[in-house]
Amino acid sequence: MRIPVCLLVISAPLLAQTYTLQASKTAENLRGLSAPSADILWASGTHGTYLRSMDGGKTWYPAQVPGAEALDFRDVKAFDADLAYLLSAGPGEQSRIYSTIDGGKNWVLQFKNKDPDGFFDCMAFWDREHGIAVGDPVQGSFELITTTDGGRNWNRTLPHNIPHAVNGEGAFAASGSCITVYGRSEVWLATGGTVARVFHSIDSGKTWMVADTPIVQGQASTGIFSVSFRDAKHGVIAGGDYQHPEYDGPNLAFTDDGGLSWHLSPLSPTFYISGIVWEPNSAVFAVGAAHAAYAAAPNDKSWGKKWDLNLNTAAPCAPGKVVAVGPNGIIARFSTPP
Repeated sequence: MRIPVCLLVISAPLLAQTYTLQASKTAENLRGLSAPSADILWASGTHGTYLRSMDGGKTWYPAQVPGAEALDFRDVKAFDADLAYLLSAGPGEQSRIYSTIDGGKNWVLQFKNKDPDGFFDCMAFWDREHGIAVGDPVQGSFELITTTDGGRNWNRTLPHNIPHAVNGEGAFAASGSCITVYGRSEVWLATGGTVARVFHSIDSGKTWMVADTPIVQGQASTGIFSVSFRDAKHGVIAGGDYQHPEYDGPNLAFTDDGGLSWHLSPLSPTFYISGIVWEPNSAVFAVGAAHAAYAAAPNDKSWGKKWDLNLNTAAPCAPGKVVAVGPNGIIARFSTPP
């Protein structure tokens, strides 16, 4: 789903001792982020840009994929310093997937969307060989493609195996986190627009169930922007209205039954959240156009920390450490309380 580019806004750093801004050496809008280890970090953004760090973000190396200068890489998934996948979002053939096995020295175009009505949003991988990507509905059904061979072949899921999309429903290409996976075959897809729902598959996307959620919905700018699961049962969804980043929801909900049902979070106040992380230790970390915030547990009633930062997405990179990226090349590394 298409969303506008936001400008970077940083107010006086609140509780600045808990985060560090890193030199990205780029001014691109960054929406993709992957942290396969504490040291190895990848990010991606506009104008065919990707970045790689091999020292936990102390040094970033930005570059462009040759021939992709007009593309917007909204998602990146990396497994180490060498193997990474990039997904560009855009109408028709602007939606593509590239891969590298040598740290970006060479890139292979694996997938190019041929449908002029298609618009891919994000992707996820269970392991190096098995992955899934989602695009906005075409003729009433979400576009889903999967690979079982590291992207050498991407195969479409038949529309009749996917629950019908509601008119005006789509996925958001805001943070590379509208879809997430767990284990060997579970996958969850979050939607927005006229409705805010979560699709769940236990067989790698072959068949799906769908659940309604209490997240704000009803407009093209509202819905779920990010989904994260810390195990097969416990997950979190977050979103809001990107046109009104200060609106207090309902923008945040949790599940303890694998996504069959969702209950609103007691955390308050909420705000527009484009990226959410629920760490294995139960800590919740959220980012959006107006704020980044941290809570030690999902049942907390107020945020433990909050910063006035404009960020698009976040990823845990080590116990108690989170990295986040956003507009104008901003990269921030957070140390969350124990």
